[in-house]
Amino acid sequence: MKILLFMLMIFLSQVVFSIEGKEKSKDELRFQKLDQFNKILFLIENNYYREIDFDKLIEGAMKGMMSTLDPHSAYLGKENFEKMEEETEGEFGGLGIEVTQKDGVMVVITPMEDTPAYEAGIKTGDKIIEINNENVVGLPLEDAVKKMRGKENSKITIGILREGQEKLTRITITRRVIRVKPVKYEILQDNYLYLRLVQFQKKSYLAVAETLEKFQKELSKKGGLSGVILDLRANPGGLLEEAIDISSIFLHDGVVVSIESRDPKNRDVRFVKKTGFKDLKTPLVVLIDGSSASASEIVAGALRDQKRAVLMGTRTFGKGSVQTVSKIDEQNGLKLTIAQYMTPNGKKIQALGINPDVELNVLSDNYSKLSKDVNYVREADLKGHLDAVIESEEEKRLRLEEQKKVAAESMRKMKKGKDEKIYDPMEDYQVIQALNYLKANKIFKKINL
Repeated sequence: MKILLFMLMIFLSQVVFSIEGKEKSKDELRFQKLDQFNKILFLIENNYYREIDFDKLIEGAMKGMMSTLDPHSAYLGKENFEKMEEETEGEFGGLGIEVTQKDGVMVVITPMEDTPAYEAGIKTGDKIIEINNENVVGLPLEDAVKKMRGKENSKITIGILREGQEKLTRITITRRVIRVKPVKYEILQDNYLYLRLVQFQKKSYLAVAETLEKFQKELSKKGGLSGVILDLRANPGGLLEEAIDISSIFLHDGVVVSIESRDPKNRDVRFVKKTGFKDLKTPLVVLIDGSSASASEIVAGALRDQKRAVLMGTRTFGKGSVQTVSKIDEQNGLKLTIAQYMTPNGKKIQALGINPDVELNVLSDNYSKLSKDVNYVREADLKGHLDAVIESEEEKRLRLEEQKKVAAESMRKMKKGKDEKIYDPMEDYQVIQALNYLKANKIFKKINL
């Protein structure tokens, strides 16, 4: 027995030593790699045939390091750090387009309403190949975006490739300060409110609440507000707190969204806010599409899971990852993916998106500047995107098949933006169907169906 115990102790000590050795070798490997980096830096500084800008070299290394993570993590230099702060305020200079990058090519997610890009006819899915006659394919997204920014009233020419067109189209746009109006609205027939939320920026909640309150009062003597169509199509997202506040308008209590970090046990749950303006009874339809992303998906998921709204349209973008911006110093920052969003029922959004309750293809020519039935670039199409861990191989297969089917059915040649009329929600097929649904629902309630 003593011999066996002694042999067991020897075995356990060897296991511990082996584990410690592995941990040590891992640390040694890390220092070895850092040493390699220093050697490369030394060789470049001393042997490159031109004089080196050391700061630029290090910044390039940091950008390259961040590019190995996912499409939403990035090193933010001074200009981009300032730009991010400006955009959350709802006022910034530029063209007014939301872009991403796929296989080294910059792709338009959506042009924002009432902006130079929107008015020039830039469309969802357009591939930006040139900026001022300079090819930008392969250029880091941060650098390409920087080229599109400039002084107010200055001109920029961008070369785009569009589905169904073989030749490059060059469009000259005049930059201006972008002031995004978060909400647009119109009363449709029989006291139904069409309410379009353009972006989740500061004070978006106030704009939505004030609009709803205004028409509830105005229509109180005409039978009241019959229903609301909340349009989140082509809405790229924005501030999380605004998404929670807007969801809370329509919900009494419960979970709006939960946030799962690196450790699945460490979960941050965000609940409905009890204070503020409430509308808990007005029938609600939410319109979504392949350009509805991030905060839009949080609101859509919360309202659907809590059975407060019916979702209509097409599958959303699938941007369910959480980024935090950390200050490195007074001028530079770091945007880092730290978690994933989940709907109240625990469903992940990342790379999956949210499917509508009622699928509606886009048929309206008048809405084509925002969400014509194009081959949407979604989160799952981006190189290096994070996968949602709950998606099985079968689910992934079905999702990819659905994407191919939608793409095949939706590719049509688009009209030029100049030939299109001013947007009228009553000429928008999806809005009309949402309105019909609300009307039918009202009739069914009257006859107790």
